[in-house]
Amino acid sequence: MRKASSSHLARISNCLQTILELEPELEKIELGKSLLEEFTVLKDFLQKIDTVALNEDDVERVETATSNFLEELRGPLAQIRPGRFGSLRLQ
Repeated sequence: MRKASSSHLARISNCLQTILELEPELEKIELGKSLLEEFTVLKDFLQKIDTVALNEDDVERVETATSNFLEELRGPLAQIRPGRFGSLRLQ
């Protein structure tokens, strides 16, 4: 596997940033407490992302996982702020 291309880095960074932007909202829901512990790992990974070897399959898996994660959070987040999270999606 070779070092990640700038396109791969941008796509992975976008996924991670999208998730991290939800941190304040996740603090408000019960489910969020356990997820917030993992945010430290995400933040650390994001700082080191340029050293990780990625290929297109890796990036697509992360994008799919991020999309699925956002879909699963749609309901709980909509309960705390109706209307705001109806269209959670990658930026």
